[in-house]
Amino acid sequence: QVQLVESGGGLVQAGGSLRVSCAASGRTFSRYAAGWFRQAPGKERQFVAAITWNSYTYYADSVKGRFTISRDNAKNTVYLQMNSLKPEDTAVYYCTVGSYSSGQGIWDYWGQGTQVTVSS
Repeated sequence: QVQLVESGGGLVQAGGSLRVSCAASGRTFSRYAAGWFRQAPGKERQFVAAITWNSYTYYADSVKGRFTISRDNAKNTVYLQMNSLKPEDTAVYYCTVGSYSSGQGIWDYWGQGTQVTVSS
């Protein structure tokens, strides 16, 4: 069992930066891939980024070049650094862990989400 707690969301102006974090419980965190999804009001949850257990990274086209996913296994934490934020990045951001291979993820555990709001 893995529990995930996101933090770091908030309100930022367009063009600004924000880093959200996800702290995981459990000693096996380093064996999992980790990912970030987001869900805007009235829209489906969408993939943002993923990082494999050995730190290969994958991004949605909409955030490529602006967002960076990273992990610190010693701290059981995964991060999402978001730069050049746009109003369309406004959403609840969810952390997840599971497995990721060949562009496909199987996500076993989810956090409760953290709100990111980008004002224009």
